Amino acid sequence: MATLSDVALRAGVSISAVSRVLTDAPGARVSPQTRERIKAAAAELNYRPNFAGRALRSSRTNVIALVAPDLTNAFLTELMLGVEEEAARLDYMLLLGRSEDLQPGGEMISRLLREGRVDGMLVQVGDTTRPEQVQELVRADLPIIFVNSIDAGERSGVVLQDEEGAMIATQHLIDLGHTHVGFVGGLPHTYTAKRRLAGFRATMRSAGLEVNRSWLTARGYRPDQGRAALNLIMSRSQPPTALVVANVNAAIGALKEARQLGLGVPEDLSIVSIHDAWTAENTWPPLTAVKMPMRELGRAAVAALYNRLHDVPVAGHVVTDRAPVLMLRESTRALR
Repeated sequence: MATLSDVALRAGVSISAVSRVLTDAPGARVSPQTRERIKAAAAELNYRPNFAGRALRSSRTNVIALVAPDLTNAFLTELMLGVEEEAARLDYMLLLGRSEDLQPGGEMISRLLREGRVDGMLVQVGDTTRPEQVQELVRADLPIIFVNSIDAGERSGVVLQDEEGAMIATQHLIDLGHTHVGFVGGLPHTYTAKRRLAGFRATMRSAGLEVNRSWLTARGYRPDQGRAALNLIMSRSQPPTALVVANVNAAIGALKEARQLGLGVPEDLSIVSIHDAWTAENTWPPLTAVKMPMRELGRAAVAALYNRLHDVPVAGHVVTDRAPVLMLRESTRALR
């Protein structure tokens, strides 16, 4: 295995110069030509840095963690890809974990951050996490960036345009002629559930349409919760002709329950979801969905964490470089 000495000998420079260049040390006084020569020598010798030694010298591991409630969730795939891409670009390794223990002092936080196992964390909290728990972590001043979990006004939040995504989904149904539109939402205390419901209400109001409270639910984003929500709404004496479902997983559950009830989608009921995933186009019928920029969200979250780790002020950030997009499939159609 090649060492710093081997690279220095091949490049014809000192070991300290090689170390400064290959660790991107700030203020390294090395000419561009020498820098290229050192990097070329390292590549020729297949040099690999000793990350354990680097961590001891700098008190940094160059490892960050992505903590999410369910890493098998299909729509999180794009988020993880964005996180991986930006982490690799910034020379960071990535650990994955589940957000089951988020209180300050809890085992996950203590082992990963307080023991120096990772430099920082990206955290997407689950539906069962209470707002006060999130605020405790914000006040603890730990190197954490919350991913679509708290208001972008907070210093450590990176969020999507959830309200706009709900507006696009709702307007799609209105454009198809639907005036009796219901909403299947997330748990009422969660950040995204509040934002998506607000977008739905605003769009209905702009169209001069009534929001029927009996067609609104706030049961959560899981498939079983989507099934229960659809069952309740369609049991009303006058059910809606269309539904906006605030999450793709709940929408898949709603599709299954519609079949169980003998309802045709979209013949009897049009359904559109917020969020898209590979599962959405493989349901029957394929699910019309609003694709949110999850990959860009992942990149933005890593960039924010990197800035915070390097003492660059971090404010709340809303991902706007790519807008939500309607993916038109077969679960919606014009009202007849």
